[in-house]
Amino acid sequence: MATASVSFKSREDHRKQLELEEARKAGLAPAEVDEDGKEINPHIPQYMSSAPWYLNAERPSLKHQRKWKSDPNYTKSWYDRGAKIFQADKFRKGSCENCGAMTHDKKSCMERPRKVGAKFTNMYIAPDEKVEMFELDYDGKRDRWNGYDASTYARVIEQYEARDEARRKYLKEQQLKKLEEKNNNQNVEEGEVSDEDDDEDELKVDEAKVDESKQMDFAKVEKRVRTTGGGSTGTVRNLRIREDTAKYLLNLDVNSSHYDPKTRSMREDPLPDMDPNEKFYEGDNQYRVSGQALEFKQLNIHAWEAFEKGQDIHMQAAPSQAELLYKNYQVIKEKLKNRMKDTIMERYGNAASEEALPRELLLGQSEKEIEYDRAGRIIKGQEASLPRSKYEEDVYINNHTTVWGSWWKDHQWGYKCCRQTIRNSYCTGSAGIEAAEAAADLMKTNMARKEATDDKSEQHEEKRLATWGTEVPDDLVLDKKLLAEALKKEDERKKEERDERKRKYNVKWNDEVTAEDMEAFRMKRVHHDDPMKDFLH
Repeated sequence: MATASVSFKSREDHRKQLELEEARKAGLAPAEVDEDGKEINPHIPQYMSSAPWYLNAERPSLKHQRKWKSDPNYTKSWYDRGAKIFQADKFRKGSCENCGAMTHDKKSCMERPRKVGAKFTNMYIAPDEKVEMFELDYDGKRDRWNGYDASTYARVIEQYEARDEARRKYLKEQQLKKLEEKNNNQNVEEGEVSDEDDDEDELKVDEAKVDESKQMDFAKVEKRVRTTGGGSTGTVRNLRIREDTAKYLLNLDVNSSHYDPKTRSMREDPLPDMDPNEKFYEGDNQYRVSGQALEFKQLNIHAWEAFEKGQDIHMQAAPSQAELLYKNYQVIKEKLKNRMKDTIMERYGNAASEEALPRELLLGQSEKEIEYDRAGRIIKGQEASLPRSKYEEDVYINNHTTVWGSWWKDHQWGYKCCRQTIRNSYCTGSAGIEAAEAAADLMKTNMARKEATDDKSEQHEEKRLATWGTEVPDDLVLDKKLLAEALKKEDERKKEERDERKRKYNVKWNDEVTAEDMEAFRMKRVHHDDPMKDFLH
């Protein structure tokens, strides 16, 4: 058996069990409790809540569904947001030309583009950011709340508490001022006492009104159900009856409308091809272009345009003023429109009928081309446009037809069109692929031929040649005289490389490199990590 063994039940017991499950799903009976005392959702299937037989579980539990083994290599730490590691005083080579930070380049800079970059002004150098790399597990990569500090919400609570406290203080001061005015106007002590009592009662009522906003909260829907056989009753929270279809279940196609589980929003229509008269949900965007949402959007646009033209208007700072100005603007605009309409009608007559402008022209302009058929249905042009990146797309260099990184071989990236692993190489097409394969075959043939001839050739006199690469052997012994001659040859070679006019056309290569030649090359070569390399001659 896949689940735990269950004792035999009669038909009556089985019927009671089914009735109890239905009552739990409807919220009329308390939910079942697991080993830790936590409620189990009654909508979970039995094959998930019942533990396997080999765990010897006495009652339903969800422990076997949880992850019990974790990888010690994964970390649960998060990036240190906004941390800086170093503040430079002047511009450094290789840093960002816009802000001067060393941890990114100009293309990846998140600061506002300066009119003159830090590379030229050498001022306001931004500090270097702290760059961290974490190895997260599957859940850590997809955790939307990873790194969130819950203590930051305490600031919001403090702001609301300070606002309520200031409101209470203001109400008390107003009541005290009224009480003092009444005491000054009345000379009778009994009257003063009675007025003071009335003011205290009013003050208490006002404080109760202020505290009323704190006490109000969304009431939880609860039902009274019987929990034991003795007749005692209790309250359990009402679980939602899942008869309605969720948004994300209307269309299970992966390319349909995007559903955001955090905000529970689906902006686009999940069923665009369905008859509008039969649909009860057309996406969250339908509320943005219906009702008062459209009027509020037009009010915002009017406030922005008026502020750009020099008027002191702000929708968030003074919403009543902005709404009043917008109404006055509409009245004046309507008067001008009617006056112009009357003038045109007087001159040309009323032959044309009025038609309302489309919503696309009212809210903005669009260059998207839409194609219709004879019946007026949209054939092409209503597809959702993908957002473009700030990086260059579909740009091929050096006559290539594919991008860099489309081909991989022997731990090297390259171009798929010509199979070259050099980034700045010129595309040679299929001819280059054939030539490379032929060269590889020829090299293998020559290597095999050389191995065959080496076995038959006589042993030559061993020469003391340099065979090391970047590491110098410890037992190396050099001749000072030969080393001095090798240094002179190296200087002459470098001098010829610097002067292109003295470069020879026919270059003779010397494959036999002695230990002194190798040591001279190592002593004369330029070390790019050397801070004093610019001062060497």
